[in-house]
Amino acid sequence: MEDTVAKEKRFNKLITIVSIIVPVVVAILFGVKIPNVERLGFLPPIYASINGLTAVLLLVAVWAIKNGNKKLHQNIMTSCIGLSLLFLVMYIAYHMTSESTTYGGEGIMRTVYFFILITHIVLSIAIIPLVLKTYAFAYLEKFESHRKWAKITFPIWLYVAITGVVVYLMISPYYVS
Repeated sequence: MEDTVAKEKRFNKLITIVSIIVPVVVAILFGVKIPNVERLGFLPPIYASINGLTAVLLLVAVWAIKNGNKKLHQNIMTSCIGLSLLFLVMYIAYHMTSESTTYGGEGIMRTVYFFILITHIVLSIAIIPLVLKTYAFAYLEKFESHRKWAKITFPIWLYVAITGVVVYLMISPYYVS
């Protein structure tokens, strides 16, 4: 029991640090442009596809756990975290080699785009501690807490993954070739 409490305290400290550092570092790196490198313009459709794959895998993971397949659920959720990290690396690399693309749509579509984009960004920051905390509960075999947190984490993570694809599809016509 004492060991689990100590582990949970260490996890909580690490989760807090990661949840603060990742958005701050991303924000800083977003403004950094690497001079004299080729623009990595091929990355957006790849990282949008990673978001789409993550969404599908999140749904499969829920199906797996509802059907009693804990090992498959665990493997898929670990893969989703890995895909999210891969997305983040590609996203940063793209923005360090390319200027931001301005959305060219007008009227109601412009409003819809910015609503989706802003909620996607805000929730992508919020999902970091939620995913890590939910995963930590499973790792610590605190499955009741894991289930409670997963009921909050899952729909937010799914929304972030799906809206990542939607944002890409809406802005892709405006990318510079």
